[in-house]
Amino acid sequence: MLKVNEYFNGNVKSIGFESNEGPVTAGVMDKGDYEFSTSKKEIMVVTCGEMTVQLPGGSEWKTFRPFEKFEVEANQSFKLKIAAPVSYLCYYK
Repeated sequence: MLKVNEYFNGNVKSIGFESNEGPVTAGVMDKGDYEFSTSKKEIMVVTCGEMTVQLPGGSEWKTFRPFEKFEVEANQSFKLKIAAPVSYLCYYK
């Protein structure tokens, strides 16, 4: 079953589904600054474009490009700076 999600006044949209490895979302983000909180461990993979990320507990920003990934543990928050539209896959563990 597909589940459509929309955040930040429609600037972030995703479609959630169940894979053989568990829940996944495929999404897109428009230009903007965002902060997300996790309830499960998340593994984010950029598929097109770039994400500049400040991971939990850090002060540095790191840019992730297509096929690069980062992980955020459950019950954490992370910040994103998106300069141009970007797409991603997010795996939940």
